[in-house]
Amino acid sequence: MTLARRLPLAVWSRETFEAGALMSYGADQVAMCRRGPVFVDKILKGARPGDLPVEQPTKLEFLINRKVATALGLTIPPVLLVRADQVIE
Repeated sequence: MTLARRLPLAVWSRETFEAGALMSYGADQVAMCRRGPVFVDKILKGARPGDLPVEQPTKLEFLINRKVATALGLTIPPVLLVRADQVIE
């Protein structure tokens, strides 16, 4: 998607990132999905859904795709590469 339009695309999910984006910064979707059963358990034990607290993500991921950057003729600054949770070569 990024390469087809020759645009550097920044996204918020790993799934979209893996489809060809330049970088991603957002909540760890797997960690968020693992919290779902905790809420289901509480509801099945009688808690009212409206009384359950809203949770914020506790882990954010920063992903960089160097392959896409190279194809677009972009240089990723070293300070960003060091901060990334994952760099795809």
